[in-house]
Amino acid sequence: MTTILILGGTGKTGRRVACHLRRAGHPVRTAARTGGDVPFDLGEPATWAPALDGAVAAYVVEPALQTGAGRARIRRFAEAAVAAGAQRLVLLSAPAAGRPEHPLHDAEQAVRESGAGWTVLRPNWFAQNFCESFWRAGILDGTLYLPTGDGRTPFIDAEDIAEVAAAALTGDRHDGRTYELTGPRALGFGEAAGLIGAATGRAVRHVDITPETFTERQIAAGVAPETARLLAGVLTQVREGGLGTTPTGDVELALGRPPRRFEDYVTDAAASGRWRP
Repeated sequence: MTTILILGGTGKTGRRVACHLRRAGHPVRTAARTGGDVPFDLGEPATWAPALDGAVAAYVVEPALQTGAGRARIRRFAEAAVAAGAQRLVLLSAPAAGRPEHPLHDAEQAVRESGAGWTVLRPNWFAQNFCESFWRAGILDGTLYLPTGDGRTPFIDAEDIAEVAAAALTGDRHDGRTYELTGPRALGFGEAAGLIGAATGRAVRHVDITPETFTERQIAAGVAPETARLLAGVLTQVREGGLGTTPTGDVELALGRPPRRFEDYVTDAAASGRWRP
């Protein structure tokens, strides 16, 4: 039976892509180290064949942003996917991946050169980072320590990313496109913290720190030094008004509707208890 393969199928975007596809009646196989339909590890090629069996399309995620081995394995996986019969690949990338020095640059090149239909998604910072991962602890503590200054960025709702991915996996209208996915307006971390605080009834603030201090705090928390430095660099771009800080119209281009507002995300996240200790 043909199916659509979702790498990182238990992750922030992967599980949402799977939900969109299943609601539309498409057969889906989620692949993850734990909790997916099949066990899968990009670093273990022996796990690839069972995941790819019968897959006509694949949502591809590189979970490791480090350089080195991670640069080459998406190319090897793309080759294996096409050899197994996949006709379409959708890659979750990042705004800066168009630059040759970015770890995901080679992954983008790999899917473009795979011989399959391809779509590259370059989403901005996920709104869900405030309630599901990186910044949730800071929200619960009442203070976000980030090196972003007064910079502004158009946070993207992960549901919008997933809907674009699902559309690209199931139709050829998106083949050959690179979508820069953002929310409808840019806002600062201080404003974002204020909106969350108002919705939850607690005081939440953003405190600007230096990139060096941020990197040190991340490493102390167990983040790999290379990843900590990469995150610091990307966040510093927000401060400087660099790449990824300006809204685009690509969600509407892909879906025919505007992207979801950050305020609506906050309202729903607060109502569902995302910020309860």
